Amino acid sequence: MLTKLEAFILGIIQGLTEFLPISSTGHLYLGRNLFGLQEAGLLLDTMLHVGTLLAVFVFYKDEFIKIIKNPFSKLTFLLVVGTIPAVVFGLAFKDYIDEISKTGVTIGWEFLITGIFLWVADSVKNGYKKMDEISYKDALIIGTFQAVAIMPAISRSGMTIVAALWRKLDRETAAYFSFLLSTPAIVGAIVLQTKDLLGGQGEEISLSALLVGIVASAIFGYVAVKWMIGYLKNHSLKPFAIYVWALGVLVLVFQFTGKF
Repeated sequence: MLTKLEAFILGIIQGLTEFLPISSTGHLYLGRNLFGLQEAGLLLDTMLHVGTLLAVFVFYKDEFIKIIKNPFSKLTFLLVVGTIPAVVFGLAFKDYIDEISKTGVTIGWEFLITGIFLWVADSVKNGYKKMDEISYKDALIIGTFQAVAIMPAISRSGMTIVAALWRKLDRETAAYFSFLLSTPAIVGAIVLQTKDLLGGQGEEISLSALLVGIVASAIFGYVAVKWMIGYLKNHSLKPFAIYVWALGVLVLVFQFTGKF
């Protein structure tokens, strides 16, 4: 049974790792296994994603108010275009992704792959594009990188930031657009997971523990968004690359020795 302390810790993990470029899904898998909560996966993941969705809505409230007032703005269409690849990939490979997400068999390698992209992207010269200069082609390419991150331990925020930097967005705008683009992706994940839960694949977890996890995820998600946008202005992605490389190697060692 999930305790409130475990829910709080997992909420912190989800909130931070959803927006730091180190993979929330991979970290949640490790966290659940550490606490022996393998069976609490789907319902817990869904609720923790609700927390990070709340964080994004609060942080980007001005943008969403503009979208509500003008639903046919360029920003709306940029988000639509950027989300299309994730929808296509997600529907095409849903069963496969569900299976490897449950077993965690690929996450060590995926942490290593995430690190490679982060390291290489950090050497890209600083871009110049601001939010009003992002093209539909930019959004589609960034969205395609986001789609690759349906793999459990490929970082969604990492891949979209990487793609944005390669498309010559300046570093602050790269992070800003990356997190804004996460909104439809998180909504989609919640919808799909909720559909599976309604189909009888849910787990029983106390409401109080879930609320603790949601609140922790929302608070730390908001902190992570704000901090990461500021951090990326003048700092390197390489520390994150080193971190996920070390974590990936550790996971692979444990898997190969049968301890995980």
